[in-house]
Amino acid sequence: MSGTPRRRVGVFRTQVEWIDTDAAGIHHNSTVVRFVEAAEARLMAGHGLRDYFAAAPRVRYEVDFEAPLFFGQRVTATVELVHVGTTSMTFDFEVWGEAFRGRPRTCAARGRYVTVHIDRDHREGARGTPWPADWVGRLVPPSPR
Repeated sequence: MSGTPRRRVGVFRTQVEWIDTDAAGIHHNSTVVRFVEAAEARLMAGHGLRDYFAAAPRVRYEVDFEAPLFFGQRVTATVELVHVGTTSMTFDFEVWGEAFRGRPRTCAARGRYVTVHIDRDHREGARGTPWPADWVGRLVPPSPR
C-alpha cells in the first residue's frame, strides 16, 4: 500500500490580515501553519477526501522561516504530497509573499510535515492505522506500464 505520488499539490491564496500579525504588522509564525493547512485542505478536497483532517493529526512539523510577511501582503501557500506510506503521509510546503511595496516576491517559509492516519473511534489508541485503500487510490495514481 505504499508508494510515491506523482505531483499532488494544493494551493491557497490569501492576504495577511491584521489578526495574523504582531503590532509591527509582521506575521506571527503560527500564521504560516494556518496557510499551509488551508492549502492541504484544498488538496484533500480536490481528491474528495473531506473526512481526512479528523483522522490525520500532524506528528512532525519542520519549518524554516526565511522572510517576513506584512499586513496587507498577498500570500501563496503550496503543499505537495511527496510520500504515502502505510500509516503516514509526508508533505513539503512553501509560503510565498507576493511582491509588496517595492519588495519582490519572496519565499517566507518552507518546510515538511508528516501526518499519521488514526482510528477516529480510538479503538487502536494512539497508534497509526493503515490509510483506507480508497484514500490511497485517490492520492496515488496507478503506475504507468
